[in-house]
Amino acid sequence: MTDLSVSPIEEINAAIEDYNPFNSAAIDKVQSVWGKGFPDLNTLNAHASQKVLEVIKQVKTSSDSKDKVATLVVTGDIGSGKSQLIGRLRRRVIGDGSAVFIYVNTGKYGDLNLLRHQFLQTLVENLARIGSQGVTQWQEVAAAMANASNSSGQKTAAATIVNNFDKAYAKALQNNQNLIKKLSTQILKIKPDADPYILRAILWTLSEMYAPYAIEWLAGNELDQETANSMGLPTNAGKTSQEQEAEALGNIQQILRLVSDHKAVLICFDELETQGILSEDGFTKAQVIVRLVKDLYDNLEQSDIGKGIVMLTVMFQSTWYAEISSNIYQTGTGGSVRDRLSTATQGNPISLKPLNSQSLVDLVALWLQKELYEPRGLKPHDPVYPFTESQLRDIGKNKPTVREALDWCAKNYRPNVPISLEERFKRAVKASKEADMGDYLEDNDKIADALRFGFEQLIGETLEGETLTGQKLRQLTIESVDTDIQVVNSKATPKNLSNQGYINFKVVGNEDDKNFVIGVAVIQKGNAAALGAGLRRLTAYERFGLTRGCLVRSKNKKINNRVQAYKLLEKLISKAQGGEWAYLEAEQIRPLIDLYSVYQNCETYQLTQKQVVEFLKPQILENPLLREILSDPSGEIDAETIEDEELFGTLFDESSADDTADDDDLNDLFVA
Repeated sequence: MTDLSVSPIEEINAAIEDYNPFNSAAIDKVQSVWGKGFPDLNTLNAHASQKVLEVIKQVKTSSDSKDKVATLVVTGDIGSGKSQLIGRLRRRVIGDGSAVFIYVNTGKYGDLNLLRHQFLQTLVENLARIGSQGVTQWQEVAAAMANASNSSGQKTAAATIVNNFDKAYAKALQNNQNLIKKLSTQILKIKPDADPYILRAILWTLSEMYAPYAIEWLAGNELDQETANSMGLPTNAGKTSQEQEAEALGNIQQILRLVSDHKAVLICFDELETQGILSEDGFTKAQVIVRLVKDLYDNLEQSDIGKGIVMLTVMFQSTWYAEISSNIYQTGTGGSVRDRLSTATQGNPISLKPLNSQSLVDLVALWLQKELYEPRGLKPHDPVYPFTESQLRDIGKNKPTVREALDWCAKNYRPNVPISLEERFKRAVKASKEADMGDYLEDNDKIADALRFGFEQLIGETLEGETLTGQKLRQLTIESVDTDIQVVNSKATPKNLSNQGYINFKVVGNEDDKNFVIGVAVIQKGNAAALGAGLRRLTAYERFGLTRGCLVRSKNKKINNRVQAYKLLEKLISKAQGGEWAYLEAEQIRPLIDLYSVYQNCETYQLTQKQVVEFLKPQILENPLLREILSDPSGEIDAETIEDEELFGTLFDESSADDTADDDDLNDLFVA
């Protein structure tokens, strides 16, 4: 008798032929902790996540300020689920609102001698993520401080305060009042030790208009003079990298103290292992990160009302034993490092465990259910089909890591039917298209890597024809793609200006017997400060050896024509410079991201990099964004990209305010 509660085997097999859920595990080597993430088997390494959550509770409830900062270390083999553990913690603390969450991917840190400044930027960027109340974590903190200043004792939801802020600010200006100054004055009475500028910048995150500028300033970046004046902040201009590094720790302390007065803070350090990168004094990246954790532990001060700070560092077991537990003491950093690195466990790391027979069966069943069957409304006759439980239990006896197990599943998932190389490539591209890439249009590095990869595949090719915007390509040949952007003429202006990662790469080639060097800069940050900094580099042709600059940026990221960045953009696209703004569109960049992902993970699909390049070359050749970057610029700025002057004018029109009036201006902020 047919079991009507089970889907027909033909439908299940068709779904299996169509999609391999285990391929997605290789789409990103480090899956975004802030993204959707992979299916999480909560029982796997529950001892580690539970310990971290217990420590968060302990620092939050401790009555002694000395016990309100704690540290832990988690170690595991490659692919053992370290990032998955961090993702689980993020979902827990954001989900129940028990802590502010900071993810520190140190794999992105380049100059180890500027580590504190890079950490400050990471801290600021993470606080700009959405928290537990539907607004950014910065806004949660700012709203909590605003509520504390409300003399009525009323507690208004953060989302309501954010929604009211710009209207309340504009209304106060009409009455010759400054809402930010009034709030700052009230809060400083409660928190007299707070840095007034940092406090003011945090309050500005409540403003839809000014929040991007406030976040840039908090990260230590420069604001143009007009914007800084409007916000009542210093510009941060003219500081050297060394000066920024020297100031960073103090700013970190100030920020974390203000944040932790509102809610416990969980900071997770990940991706410590980078081969070949050493600091000036000869330490590895892992050792330098560990010293940063020690410095933070030694310098972070908590008030009696503080909710506490927990710092979790995850690393390979080999890193712990070879670089931290023994070697770091031989280099003279002192035995106190180990103790301070894991205060909650008396200097001992928490070890992640490999899979066993039962946990492997549970993990595979969860992946199949969440990634294959449930989204398609299918009910299999066996929860681990197309595998068998006995097959998985045999694999589990070898105690594989999570990654090893998922790699095995990816390779053994389909029936043993011959599949052509071209079909494998098509399935790989399809899997990448269906994968959750997170907010990839805001990821400068991901976009730049995909563009660079695309241009590298065009080296030696001759391109002709017309772009979607009508620009011509005339016998254009790419000779090389250069990612090492150095100053080639130190006497050229602006002097003392290094690239600092703003120009992502240079495309070198020849068109119609004329040599060209195109500097490409992807700048998706919405604020004028970051854009201006990038455009200063992109327009410095002589200094960086360019013949043309190309800004890659979404068209909907408008630019106010009163700020310095707009003037630099006009300079870029002028006839004198002949540069271009190539509009970034999802339908043009996502295919490049997908193709690059397949190239990076070709072994997962049983392909070689050479085979992948062969199949993707036709798509690369016709990619409209690559062709637009290479083509002669139009020399125009689309009117749709210019910010509304009237709206900005209202907010920038600040009169000298008399802040002695009553609190009526504040009341507008708390109206539900």
